[in-house]
Amino acid sequence: MSEAEDFARLLRELKERAGLSYGALARRLHTSTSTLHRYCNGEALPAEFAVVDRFARACGATQGEAVDLHRAWLLADARRRAGTAAQPVPVPVPEPEPVADREPVVDPEPVAEPEPEPEPTVVVAPEPVPEPVGRGAWYRRRAAVVAAAGVTAGAVAVALLAAAGPDRGAPHAGGRTGPGKGASAGTGAPVSPGPLGSGSASAPAATDVPEPTSPAGSAGSAGETGATAPAPGGTSVSPSAPGRAPVVPLKAAVRSHVWTAGCDHAYLSGRAPGSVSPPPVEADAPAWASAQGAVHAGSQIVEVTLHGTGEGAVVLEDLEVRVAARRKPPAWNVYQMSQGCGGGLTPAAFAVNLDAPRPLARPVAGNDGGDPLPAPAFPLRVSASEPVVLRVEAATTGCDCDWSLDLRWTGPSGSGTLRIDDGGRPLRTSAATGRPVYGYALEQGRWAR
Repeated sequence: MSEAEDFARLLRELKERAGLSYGALARRLHTSTSTLHRYCNGEALPAEFAVVDRFARACGATQGEAVDLHRAWLLADARRRAGTAAQPVPVPVPEPEPVADREPVVDPEPVAEPEPEPEPTVVVAPEPVPEPVGRGAWYRRRAAVVAAAGVTAGAVAVALLAAAGPDRGAPHAGGRTGPGKGASAGTGAPVSPGPLGSGSASAPAATDVPEPTSPAGSAGSAGETGATAPAPGGTSVSPSAPGRAPVVPLKAAVRSHVWTAGCDHAYLSGRAPGSVSPPPVEADAPAWASAQGAVHAGSQIVEVTLHGTGEGAVVLEDLEVRVAARRKPPAWNVYQMSQGCGGGLTPAAFAVNLDAPRPLARPVAGNDGGDPLPAPAFPLRVSASEPVVLRVEAATTGCDCDWSLDLRWTGPSGSGTLRIDDGGRPLRTSAATGRPVYGYALEQGRWAR
């Protein structure tokens, strides 16, 4: 039995025991009956654990059953991502042109490229969060945001989360995908930056807008590696004392392509509508964005799942926003991923206004079908058996921004800072106000305004 079939079997067992129909259960999960049926038949896999967690709670699963379901989803998701990695996007190779005989050319000796200068950072201050990018006339918004997972899995499931490894389903995972952009996020490389808050207090000067042909979006989706291994990735640690790096007691899994309600999002691309591929499902968004040279338009949701790696608990003290660069937004087209999707859940999150001179991660309460969800608040406690999910929703109406997050922590081994970014490079979100907006017309098989 495959990992996906085993996961589907557990879903069916919980559903049958609860005595719920597909229709009734779909309404509780804020999804369609056909999608839920595909999950239970093993024909599809949820893109994020939030859906699985809500399924378990709706069916009255015990803590042990929730752990088993979490473990089965992790294994099936890892298998799906590994299968995606085995099918890279083909790159066309031009045929060589016939040339006349000529003298041989001797290749020059390779010259080592200089190490890049560290990017300046800016610590940030609150301002009202701007409204998301405007919708085209074809678009009808019917709902808000889908939940970030309240992960209740035990230590076994959490260990499997780390064992799932980086997201190998995204092209150029862990490597550079464009000017100042990263690939798969969610690793932990010990580095030695200055003390927290030591960056420049003024925003860097505007730079040239990158060419439309350069892939500028994140290619990472759910990379997971420990914060103790020296590898390029989405997290890094700042030592608490010069010359002495603490043992980092945290591991982080970063998802930088999270869509509202699992279906609603927008990207900017410099390509014409006729050369842009149809919209993907959320799980395939990193590869799609990389192939189209696309960046997040107007807003971006980032989810970070954190868990401890030792016996003691770790205290998460604060989350700070750092803007590395602000540029003039590119004059590209906006491509909407959905023509409307529903959901009765607005998860609590940290909202970030990237246009503020000193942006802050501002706690915002949520709502679940009329029941209020309290705003997240620091300090937070995390351990191997008690994971924590942080949801950050950043927005801009005025800049093409490179940014990252610094998470300050204190644990048994000391204290430090965990850098949350996109494969070792900044996250990127660009304003899209006044740009042409396209939606995908399924009946015509093309993008239309």
